[in-house]
Amino acid sequence: MIWLSSLAENPFYEFAIILFLAAVMGGLGQLLKQPLIVMFIALGILVGPAFLNVVKSEDNIHLLAEIGIVILLFIVGLKLDLRIINSIGKIALLTGLGQVLFTSLIGFFIGLALDFTYLHSFYIAVALTFSSTIIIVKLLSDKKEIDSLHGQIAIGFLIVQDIVVILVMIVLSAMGQSEGESFWDDMGQTLFAGAVLGLLTFIAMKFVIPRLSMFLAKSQELLTLFAIAWALAMAALGDVMGFSGEVGAFLAGVSLASSQFKDVISSRLISLRDFLLLFFFVNLGANLDLGIIGNQIPSSMIFSVFVLVGNPIIVLVIMGAMGYRKRTGFLAGLTVAQISEFSLIFAGLGLSVGHITEDVVGLITLVGLITIGLSTYLIIYSHPIYDFIAPALSIFERKHPYREAEFEEEIHARYDLIIFGLGRFGSKVAELLDQYQDIKYLAIDFDPQVVKEWRKKGDHVIYGDIEDPDLMDSLPLGAAKCVISTVPNTELSINLIHALRRHKYQGKVYVTAMHEKDVGILQAEKPDVVLLPHQLAANTFYHALMEEVKA
Repeated sequence: MIWLSSLAENPFYEFAIILFLAAVMGGLGQLLKQPLIVMFIALGILVGPAFLNVVKSEDNIHLLAEIGIVILLFIVGLKLDLRIINSIGKIALLTGLGQVLFTSLIGFFIGLALDFTYLHSFYIAVALTFSSTIIIVKLLSDKKEIDSLHGQIAIGFLIVQDIVVILVMIVLSAMGQSEGESFWDDMGQTLFAGAVLGLLTFIAMKFVIPRLSMFLAKSQELLTLFAIAWALAMAALGDVMGFSGEVGAFLAGVSLASSQFKDVISSRLISLRDFLLLFFFVNLGANLDLGIIGNQIPSSMIFSVFVLVGNPIIVLVIMGAMGYRKRTGFLAGLTVAQISEFSLIFAGLGLSVGHITEDVVGLITLVGLITIGLSTYLIIYSHPIYDFIAPALSIFERKHPYREAEFEEEIHARYDLIIFGLGRFGSKVAELLDQYQDIKYLAIDFDPQVVKEWRKKGDHVIYGDIEDPDLMDSLPLGAAKCVISTVPNTELSINLIHALRRHKYQGKVYVTAMHEKDVGILQAEKPDVVLLPHQLAANTFYHALMEEVKA
């Protein structure tokens, strides 16, 4: 493959080769039913110096990777309405800090038990505490779980982790300098920078963005360009002020979260995000030094098991103690079952100041490779895994998990209808039903903010996930004449039909299809009606048009 390496000397050919191999690896992943993240990390190793040695323009690839990270965190910020902080801020802070504390303590003693020095054990333990915000957000976005309760809690404590790692790295950087006052200088600068960034975000969100976005929205291309420019500018500002670009990009998204155009911006940036993140995973794989990790396999396996099993258990314990259900704690806990790219940067910093050796860096690198790969599968298959081990998780749940009761109400009344999903279609159905006072309905949605907004209007809405196997036990199915699912997901609709049959539901079942090809699949399960929203809209328009023509 020497000819391939020499061909890659030209940056254009290099990127052509990488993108072609990415398409091949992605297709292979689809064929083998493997996550694209794992395949792209493998691609990075393949095109790196250990094998094909195609990657020559490291700086260019790193730049594209950084832009991809900025776009990713910007989109996350777009989806974060500041009003949800009232409901998840405390649990995110306590879970984030608690997980960092307990993981570092346990990891430190594991390091000592494996004959590492105190200083080396400290570095390894701290490196194990940080989870990859980038990878988790990508996986949750792909699974459409960013807006779920466990998704919002996970994003919250991942942001807490990012802030902690920044502070730790400031401390270690100061320890590597000769000036005695550098630590306090750095801390003061960090606090000042944080205050300035927060103030800029507030001013932009309150006074600048609403007026500017209204003007720019006359052209969607210009609005999208502004959004990208704003994300990169805030990321650059955050980096200059001592924070990571991730924090700046996240705040840029938060400043636009209350904009009426956030959905348009988000939808237009998703494809760009996915394309640029390819280079992040390629960059991650290409920078893995396989030469220094071979001797660390036994120790790395022990630490990897701790990260994959111990970290989720720590989160489960904390969330269970705070009154959350075992399912929410388990799904949120799986998001910390890997170490972060920050862990590798942290290890590199320790090496540069002379605190650790290349062997320790190799150990942390190998743990990162193992945990990122395996945790991807855990998160993708989180719901089947939970269904399998749910009985054993009861010890992590209080007798009365009161926290999630904030999103629910005790159901004593009789309801004529039960509606799953308050998205565009579901909310329209609910609004029409509100016109009939004699029809009582219960609506269920997995987005806690949606639940809060509808409950403020006095509607009977509870928090619930259609994928939760325990949800049906708490619903008043006996009195309901009709169950309507407005969630346009064929697999979830089929699971709902089966769950209703297991509970011997006697009323009518309506499910929703997104495309006409899904109608036949759903009709095979014999629901009473399969709804096609666009077809219903067309029929309504047709009848209204005919009445107008006749008039």
